[in-house]
Amino acid sequence: MTIGQVNVQDWDSEYDVIVVGSGAGAMAGAFSAASRGFKTLVVEKTPFLGGTSSYSGASCWLPATQVQERAGVADSLDAARAYLQSLLGEAEADRREAFLASAPELVKALEHDPAIEFRWTAFPDYFAGPGRMDAGRSMMPLDLPRSEIGNLAALVRPNIESDRKGESHPDGPLTAGQALIGRLLLGFMNTGNGSVRTETEMTGLIVEEGRAVGISVETADGAHTLKAAAGVLLGAGGFESNTRMRAENGTPGSADWSMAPRGSNTGTAIRSAQEIGAAVELMDEGWWCPGVLQPSGDGAFTLGFRGGLMVSGDGRRFANESLPYDRMGRQMAFAAEDRIPSWFVFDSRFGGGLPAIMRPDITSPREHLAAGTWVQAQTLEELAERTGLPAEALSETVQRFNGFAETGVDEDFHRGEDPYDLFFTDPSHGPNPALVALDQPPYFAARMVLSDLGTKGGLRTDPDARVLAEDGEPIPGLYAVGNTSASFSGRFYPGPGIPIGTAMVFAYRAVQSMAAR
Repeated sequence: MTIGQVNVQDWDSEYDVIVVGSGAGAMAGAFSAASRGFKTLVVEKTPFLGGTSSYSGASCWLPATQVQERAGVADSLDAARAYLQSLLGEAEADRREAFLASAPELVKALEHDPAIEFRWTAFPDYFAGPGRMDAGRSMMPLDLPRSEIGNLAALVRPNIESDRKGESHPDGPLTAGQALIGRLLLGFMNTGNGSVRTETEMTGLIVEEGRAVGISVETADGAHTLKAAAGVLLGAGGFESNTRMRAENGTPGSADWSMAPRGSNTGTAIRSAQEIGAAVELMDEGWWCPGVLQPSGDGAFTLGFRGGLMVSGDGRRFANESLPYDRMGRQMAFAAEDRIPSWFVFDSRFGGGLPAIMRPDITSPREHLAAGTWVQAQTLEELAERTGLPAEALSETVQRFNGFAETGVDEDFHRGEDPYDLFFTDPSHGPNPALVALDQPPYFAARMVLSDLGTKGGLRTDPDARVLAEDGEPIPGLYAVGNTSASFSGRFYPGPGIPIGTAMVFAYRAVQSMAAR
């Protein structure tokens, strides 16, 4: 057996399944494996478990499950199939059908463990079309009391605000992404078949007669080799933090603007699989979002605009600002030279704060204004001067938008005509709650960049998450899920929680494949 050209005589440790990474997909796979009796190891290179999943709202797009049934939500696999087909056509039909078939099974298997429980949450699907659910088909984990998870809470990555400030979890239960990772971790450890190694970085895959049989790792005390008798599951995120890989693949945005935890998601798992012949695809793709530029140079994921408007360098609007964040991000990337950065313009009716949700939200308006990432002015002409925008165009844009706010009809981009557009708005405001006039000076403008929730291109996989070689044949023993794999949703983001939902489903299917050997 070899790591590259280095012979391996003895293993330092042996397991049935090794899971590389610790986001929602990886942890669902680890739980599934350990629940089947596999001796399972989770390897995480950072000090905490959860990756970008721990920062998330933890929506999981999983159609027609017992969670929807409990909530009285009428959903079906046929409706979900029609919706996905309306977006994707017949592309990836095999993986689509595998996902649909296994989503209800996964949820049933997860909730069989008392540590794991979900609730349905209203959040509209992102596109109009047959099978679309205006109230959504996503679910979230229940909050996790500290009394239930105990000392294991220290392993879970804190929320993004705390983590970016170098702080630990705030007091109280684990919520959202921390609750999802915490519940999966608790279930995993309760099986008695699971163990975790943090600050352990995979450095390569070990192959014997064409089969992946283990991994090499680097820790504080040196290099080690770990055997995986049944399989290696790669769930280590994408390559959004790797500036070189982004440049090589023409991936828009910047590592500085990504939401990935610092030191994570550098593409090592993808590179390691490529070194043994794995194929990749969609490497220029990501899960995009507008980001408010921070004084540090980071981006803050921004969604749920309930006022204001966005303009490109010419002072003109270029899209419906209330679009789902990936769709708005794609509008920015479409004409990157003019739209990155863009400016989000709003007035003082929101008290000087941005009329949107930002993650992380750790920088005050005063700090933004001092750093120049936001500007403030008493008039639109002055605002244009301070931002470098054409004054006449900006004034005309705001005047036209204010007219739309009065009539309730956005004649340019139809803002407020889709259920998603109205989801974050104040329903008592005006004839169209998504259109709020800018007429209360002082005016503000926030510099906007193209952020991402991760890259979505990676290893090519089959319906059982088996990694495929360049010739299309599976590499025995090797599986990939989440952003380490190329998403079957291609260049679409169908609904809230698709990244997490699909990662967990395919991790579940990967373990089924391992068990069938």
